[in-house]
Amino acid sequence: MSTTAAPNGHQPHPFVLHHPILAALALSLGTAVALGVARFSYALLLAPMRNDLGWSYLVAGGMNTGNALGYLLGALVTPPLMRRHAAHRILIAGAFGTALLTVAPGLFTDTSVQLALRVATGITSAFIFVSGGLLVSRLAALHGQRAGLLLGLYYGGTGIGIAITAPTVPAIIAMAAAHGAAHPWQWAWLMLAAMALVASIVMSLSARLIPAPAAQAAAQGSWQARSLLFGLLGYLMFGLGYIGYMTFVIALLNEQGMAPGRITWFFTLLGVATFCSSRLWARMLDRFHGGQSLAILNALLCVATLIPALTAQPLAVFASGILFGGCFLSAVASTTAMVRHNLPPSAWASGISAFTIIFAAGQIVGPTFVGWIADSAGGLQRGLAFSAAALLVGALLAWRQRPLVSGS
Repeated sequence: MSTTAAPNGHQPHPFVLHHPILAALALSLGTAVALGVARFSYALLLAPMRNDLGWSYLVAGGMNTGNALGYLLGALVTPPLMRRHAAHRILIAGAFGTALLTVAPGLFTDTSVQLALRVATGITSAFIFVSGGLLVSRLAALHGQRAGLLLGLYYGGTGIGIAITAPTVPAIIAMAAAHGAAHPWQWAWLMLAAMALVASIVMSLSARLIPAPAAQAAAQGSWQARSLLFGLLGYLMFGLGYIGYMTFVIALLNEQGMAPGRITWFFTLLGVATFCSSRLWARMLDRFHGGQSLAILNALLCVATLIPALTAQPLAVFASGILFGGCFLSAVASTTAMVRHNLPPSAWASGISAFTIIFAAGQIVGPTFVGWIADSAGGLQRGLAFSAAALLVGALLAWRQRPLVSGS
């Protein structure tokens, strides 16, 4: 087992040295909160909220656009924050902030308030993603032979959130309806907040043991964005394309008449596949230093997104969910791996921030554009076809990204 000293000269905590898998799993609860609970559970709530509040698909998609806008703002703010505060403190603050903000949607029905809350949750979720990405990169640097697996476990934690919320959100909504609640979906938000709070507590116990290099040192690393231009553009198209599927696929399955029990299984299996993908793609993330990993994953996601746009056949739809779950967070991990492979440790924070910002920009466009398409002729099927096309373009762009010769 490696006993490499930390880049800031401090010896890592024994838990970090001897139990890297457990450390990565604990950190992964941050992504479970940021994405699995706070963002992607909205797919389960979109139809009940839309029906209750009279939203169009444009408005419903705009909620995730608001979340992505907040994510962009958070990604812009996090680097200066990390120049003043340790990364693990920002991660913990982001997780608890997200948990508290998840309470609020269960207390209001006003559309403007709901949108404002989605924006605020996006900001705190970005705190989790940027600071957590830096910490898991630090962990991976200490255990180079397991770097791909550790990165995959961190991002695959989103699947934990999805797999848990998939059966519990519909059950809570049904329970609330049975008790005569005026807005049954509000109960689900309160339950999600409780889950996020528990996950944040567990995550914080491990996060504080993985101190990143001093923020001031991390800020000194410089690099030219054009050196990873095609990787960034491929990731922009990934953000634009994948979010349409994750926002609207449950609504599409409802429209197609799939039984609620099958929809629950669909989303649960998608979450399980997301978590299991950490091992599936680990060696690929270690092997390829350019944009090949992102290109391959974007191409597979294109196929997965196109399937429910073409057929409502249950086996095909389930295959779509499993394939999508098995790829989409590994695409995120691939960009962190790209940063690690091509930039010096002092530039990891700025590199991860750059990819997070471009990712957020794509997510801002995706949900609203797909919702606008869905409100016109062709419906959600045509909206997902647009998402698939964006992912295909992302694959072609990422394939053109070559590793940097000097790694700087």
